[in-house]
Amino acid sequence: MLIFRQLFDTASSTYSYLLGDPRRGEALLIDPVFEHARRDAALLRELGLTLLATLETHVHADHVTGAWLLKQRTGSLILGSAAGGAEGLDRALGQGDRVEFGGRHLSVRATPGHTDGCLSYVLDDESLAFTGDALLIRGCGRTDFQQGSPARLWHSVHDQLLSLPSHALLYPGHDYRGLTVTSVDEERRYNPRFGGDSNEADFTGYMNHLGLPHPKLMDQAVPANLKVGRPEGGALPPEDPHWAHLTWTFAGLWEIQPQTLEEIAAGVQIVDVREPEEFIGPFGHIAGAVLIPLDEWPARMAEIDHGRPVVTVCRSGTRSAQAATLLSKAGHPEVANLAGGMLRWRSAGYPVKGGVA
Repeated sequence: MLIFRQLFDTASSTYSYLLGDPRRGEALLIDPVFEHARRDAALLRELGLTLLATLETHVHADHVTGAWLLKQRTGSLILGSAAGGAEGLDRALGQGDRVEFGGRHLSVRATPGHTDGCLSYVLDDESLAFTGDALLIRGCGRTDFQQGSPARLWHSVHDQLLSLPSHALLYPGHDYRGLTVTSVDEERRYNPRFGGDSNEADFTGYMNHLGLPHPKLMDQAVPANLKVGRPEGGALPPEDPHWAHLTWTFAGLWEIQPQTLEEIAAGVQIVDVREPEEFIGPFGHIAGAVLIPLDEWPARMAEIDHGRPVVTVCRSGTRSAQAATLLSKAGHPEVANLAGGMLRWRSAGYPVKGGVA
C-alpha cells in the first residue's frame, strides 16, 4: 500500500510529490516549493507521516526549493544530485542509488541534459517514475542553460525513462496546460520530441532553436537552490498571521492570494501603488483601494492606519512588494502583498472599478 499525493504550485506550475508508507508512517517529498512548506508540513501531520527526506530532481531556475525550510520544521534530510553543485545536501545521490521509506524505496536514475545534475526517481515496482524536467508530458525541459545538452537529454530520456515498462506512469516536474500524468507508452508514441520516428539529430535541431527567454526568477532561484533553499542568514519565517491566510515568500514578505483578499477586503486597507493613470486605466482598480504611488511613499506612509491590516497592490506584484517591505520596515505589524497584482486579480475574474472589460 502506498500513500501518494500530487501537489501543485500555481505560480511556477511546479508539481511536488509526496510518497508515504502508511504501515511504518514514513514519507519522502520530491521537489518541495519554499512557499508551500507550511502546507506540506500540515499534510504530513494530517496523514500521520514522518518526513524522512526531501529529494530534488535538479537545481531549479523557476522556483526556490522548500528543502531547507522543511528540514527546520520536520528534521527531514535533504537529498539531491552529487553532480548538481548544491551546498548543504545531507546525502548526494547518483545513478543506481536507493532511497528507502518504510518498506518501499525509490531508485535513482541520472537523467542529465536539462541540467547536468538532473535525477529521476523510479518506484521499486517500476509502476511510477518522477521525471523532473527531463521528460514532461509531450515535451521536455529546455537545454540552453545550466550546462544543458540536447544530446545528453536525448540519451537520458531513451535510456533511463522510455526504457521503463510501457504501463509505467510518468509524473513530470511541471505542466502548463493542466495535465497531470502520462505513461511510457504514450510518450513513446506521441511525444513530438522523443517519440515516433524522431532521432537524435531531429531533437538536437529542435532544441537548439527554441529561442526561449530565461525564467523570470532565475537570478533568484538558482543561487538559492544551490544553497538548498536556505535564506540569507538562515532566518525562519515569522509566526502565521491571524488576520488572513498568507504565504511567506523566499523574498521575505507575506503574500495574499486574490481569492483570500476578495473574502476579507472589507476588513483591510488596500493600497494601490501604481501611477494615477494606471489606477484609472485599462486594468481599473479594486473597489475601496486607496492610491499612493510608490514614489510618494516616503512622504505619505503616515496616512496608513497601523491599526488595520494592509494589502499593497500594483500591476504584477513587483512594485507593491517593495511597498510592503518599506511599510514593514517602518513598523507596520500587518502587511501583505497581492500575489500577481492586478494581472492575477483580473484573470481570476474578480471585480474592478473602471478599466476595460
